[in-house]
Formats: sequence, structure tokens, C-alpha cells
Amino acid sequence: MKDIDKNGPPRTTPIQSATFSNPINAEIRRAAATGIYDIRGGGAKRRVPHFDDLLFLGASVSRYPLEGYRERCDTKVTLGTRFAKNPIELDIPITIAGMSFGALSGRAKEALGRGASEAGTSTTTGDGGMTPEERGHSTKLVYQYLPSRYGMNPDDLRKADAIEVVVGQGAKPGGGGMLLGQKISDRVADMRNLPKGIDQRSACRHPDWTGPDDLEIKILELREITAWEKPIYVKVGGTRPYYDVALAVKAGADVVVLDGMQGGTAATQDVFIEHVGLPTLACIRPAVQALQDLGVHREVQLIVSGGIRTGADVAKAMALGADAVSIGTAAMVAIGDNDPKWEAEYQKLGTTTGAYDDWHEGLDPAGITTQDPELQQRLDPVDAGRRLRNYLNVMTLEAQTIARACGHNDLHNLEPEDLCALTMEAAAMAQVPLAGTTWWPGKSGAGF
Repeated sequence: MKDIDKNGPPRTTPIQSATFSNPINAEIRRAAATGIYDIRGGGAKRRVPHFDDLLFLGASVSRYPLEGYRERCDTKVTLGTRFAKNPIELDIPITIAGMSFGALSGRAKEALGRGASEAGTSTTTGDGGMTPEERGHSTKLVYQYLPSRYGMNPDDLRKADAIEVVVGQGAKPGGGGMLLGQKISDRVADMRNLPKGIDQRSACRHPDWTGPDDLEIKILELREITAWEKPIYVKVGGTRPYYDVALAVKAGADVVVLDGMQGGTAATQDVFIEHVGLPTLACIRPAVQALQDLGVHREVQLIVSGGIRTGADVAKAMALGADAVSIGTAAMVAIGDNDPKWEAEYQKLGTTTGAYDDWHEGLDPAGITTQDPELQQRLDPVDAGRRLRNYLNVMTLEAQTIARACGHNDLHNLEPEDLCALTMEAAAMAQVPLAGTTWWPGKSGAGF
């Protein structure tokens, strides 16, 4: 009895709070110590419903599959067929999203142009203007027209193959971005007509319009500048996709780019990235419904972005009604971002391979998100472009394999009926049946 009293009763096993987890507690302590909010790059890191929650229903008896690689499966897509005199014709429905020179090094932008061109697709300028290397190595280049107007040049508008009016971005819908002073080199400052070494904040809205009627006027201005030759895209962050897509169509867009919360950014508040916007999966069906209700589905093309990583993701987005997809973070990984060969240097920065997101600091060991001349030299744009081409080719082959297995000879023939969902959330968002049923939440009838 004496020993029992000495040792006391058995202790309850310590349990970490799910609400106050170690990462949350660490962020509270960091905020308390510094008095500033956390800034980082990338997209949402928390688990949200995604394309992995969907499965394809391959053909067997009720549907007839196509034979391996012997039967044709088309991948071409034409963007900008509504009003533009010169629509963009791409060999594959996978494009490279806008990432600015400034956020990325000149060599990284060159690599993206090289890889996209070799794969037969387009790349996009991003904030801060067009570089000669990017234009020179991109057979199809989309020029972003952003709220900041950094680097905006009417001559460059005319050199582009399409213009993308950026209203919002998936990682920060309703918010602006940041480019810190350590990345504002002489060249970046000259292109943006701003002081060297000074933090630059991109505006959250365009300075010369307050609503969709003003957007319509701006689109007409851009068409006049480019003699109605260039397709005009409108990019929106995924928040209210039905109404945003409908208003973009009303304003005269040829193409709508819809970016979900898994889409990346060069830098913004972490609280924004994790707590504002909708998962990409939740955005597609309302956007497609808006196009269908207006009678312009496929006439106005829909590009979906935000967390696209594999050919399966491509095929699923297209089955839900997209005409094409766009990749940003995945393209950066393909050309060398977060490469394990730089693990020792990532650790010196207080992080690790696969978690590095301090792109705004300009210290990227891979030479991609930096303006440091020595670090930039680590990236070979020719080799990096080749890797991107290989990655795009693999994604395309994967999507074709799935389409053939579902009995389709064109990626654009994939349809919601080819899909089922593994979770109630994904079934509701994608409006496809829960696996083993013919029902999804919101659909009338039991369907089991």
C-alpha cells in the first residue's frame, strides 16, 4: 500500500488538442513575439476535398473501351473562339499559369517558356510585364493585365497571343499580393517603374473600374488596342463561381480562368491562403452551369486551375466541364522547385524539401524564386524546360489513357457520367454519384 501511495494513481495519457495543435500553438507564439502576420507563398496546405476524392468508371460491357495507344485520342483545344480574330490553338489542354518575373527569376521564366513551347501549349507572363526571354521562348504567350499595372505596356499587349485580365486569384481572392524589397533588383524595378529594394504591394482591385460594366469597357479597350485579334481571358478566384463566370461572359470574355484555393501565390498572408476561397473541386460545376444557362458552354472556354498535378486531375476537370487546365506550382516543381538535392541548404533556411514556401525572401536554393545572380545560375533553363516538357507529356498521356478506358476518342468527350465520388463532400461539390449509388447530396431520390 505504501508503494501505491508513493507512485500515485495511474496517469491519463496526454492528448494533443485538435484545435490547439502544435503548429497552431507555434503560430500563436510567433505572432505574440513579432506582432506581424505570417507571409508565405504557395497555396492552401490543409486537406480539402480534391480530385483525389473522385474515381473514373472505366468501360467494360455497358461501355466499350478504346484500344491502348493504337486508337486515337485527341487532345487539341482552341481558346478564344468567341470574338477574337486569332484564337490560340494548343496541342494539349494543359497551360502554364501566370507567374511573374520578379517572383520568379528570368531563367525560370525562360524555362517555362521553353517547356510549354516544346509541349505545344502556352505560358503566361504574370505581374510585372513581359521579358524578352519569355516572349522569345514562348510560341504562345498570354499577357496578364493585373490591378497593379506593374510593367503594363501597350506594345507588349500587341506582342502577346492573348490577354488575361486578372480580377482574382485562388490563393487570395479579394486580396493583393506582395513582392518584398529583397527581390526588387535593378531590372525588376525598371520594368515595374518602382524604386529598387522597396516592398511592392499589388492592389486587390483594378483602379479604373468598380464592377462588371466597367470590366466590359476595359475589355473593349483591350480589343481596340489589339485590333480584335487577341483572345481576352478573365481570371477569377474561386469564391462565387456561378455569378463571377456569368458576369465575365456578360462583359465579353472569350475565355474564363477559374482558380481554386489550392492555387499558389508568390506571397500573401497565410490566413488568406488557408481561410478564403473555395476548393477547386467546388468551383467547376457552378461555373459550367453558368455557361450552360447562358448558352455559351464550349463557345466561351473554361480553364480550371488550382492544385492540378496529374493526368488524372486533368481528365477529372475536363469530365466536369472544363476545356483546359492551368498549372503553376506543379510546373515549378517540374523545373526544380523544392528539389531534394538542395536539402542541406533548405535546412539552413529553417525548412525542408517539400515544405519550402518562403519564396518572397529571394533565397531559393534552386534558383527559381530569386533574383540573386549566383542562385539564379543554378537553374539551367534548357534542362529545366526539357523536364517541364516531359512532365506535360506524361500528364497528357495519363489523361488520354483514362479517356480511352472510358471509351472516348477525345479528352473533351469525358463527362460527369464517367465519374463517381468517394466522399459525401466530393459528391455534393462535383454533383456526381457517391460510389455504389446513383445519388449525390442535393439530388432527389434515394438512388441506392
